[in-house]
Amino acid sequence: MLNAARRDSGHAELMDGVYRYQRHIYDFTRKYYLFGRDSLIDAMALEPGSRAVEVGCGTARNLIRMARRYPDARLFGLDASQAMLETAAGAIAKSGLEGRIGLSHGYAEALSPQSFGLSEPFDDIIFSYSLSMIPDWKQALKAAQAALSPTGRIHIVDFGDLADLPAPARKALLKWLALFHVSPRMELLGSLEQSSEKYKRFQLLTGRYAFSMSALGDAFSDPCEAVAQRSQGPEKSGLGAV
Repeated sequence: MLNAARRDSGHAELMDGVYRYQRHIYDFTRKYYLFGRDSLIDAMALEPGSRAVEVGCGTARNLIRMARRYPDARLFGLDASQAMLETAAGAIAKSGLEGRIGLSHGYAEALSPQSFGLSEPFDDIIFSYSLSMIPDWKQALKAAQAALSPTGRIHIVDFGDLADLPAPARKALLKWLALFHVSPRMELLGSLEQSSEKYKRFQLLTGRYAFSMSALGDAFSDPCEAVAQRSQGPEKSGLGAV
C-alpha cells in the first residue's frame, strides 16, 4: 500500500534529487557505515499485532527485516522521497510482503497514524539514521510522541558525536557526511546520555561513532524538552535519510 502526500516543492525535490540514482546502490553501500541497525531491530521485541512505523524508511531494508523477525506485527514506512518509496515498494513486492508493510509519502514533522489510514496510535516508532537528516528533527520527535500509544516506544539509531575518533578522522568524516546532507545531532546525544538511566536500552558504538536507544514515549519527553530549552528553532541541515 503506497499512499501519496502533498509535495513540498524544495524539500521533496531535494530528496528525490539526492536519491534518484543512489537508491539503486543504497543498501549495498550503507551496510559499510550505518552500524547498529540490525541489533536495534532484534532488540525491539515487537508484540504480535503491534503497529510500528519507520520514519525515513528509505528502501524498506529495515522494514523487510522487521517483517521477517516479527511476522505478526503491523508495519509501516514513511519517507519524504517518492523515488525511494518506489524502490521500497518494489523491494517489498519482491519479498512477498505487500500485505504486511504499508508505505506513505510524507514528512517526519507531520507524522500521524491517519497518514496510513489508521485510527489507533503507533506502538513503536523507529528512526534509523534519519534524525540526522530531518531539518526540524525536534518537531519530528514531538510528532512521534504525539503519534504514540500511552505505552508506546521510540527507537533510535544514528550517528554520534564522533568525539573519540582521531581529530583528522572526525573532521574528514563530518565533511563527508555533509555531502549527503547529514548533521549528527550532538545536542540530542548529550541530553540522552544525561538521562540514559531511564531507557531500556542505550548504547554507544566504538569512538562514539553512533548510538542506539529505546525508550517509552513519556520517558523520552525530558531530553526533548532539555534540547528545546538549550536551542531555538530547527538546525539547518539536509533532508532525508542516509
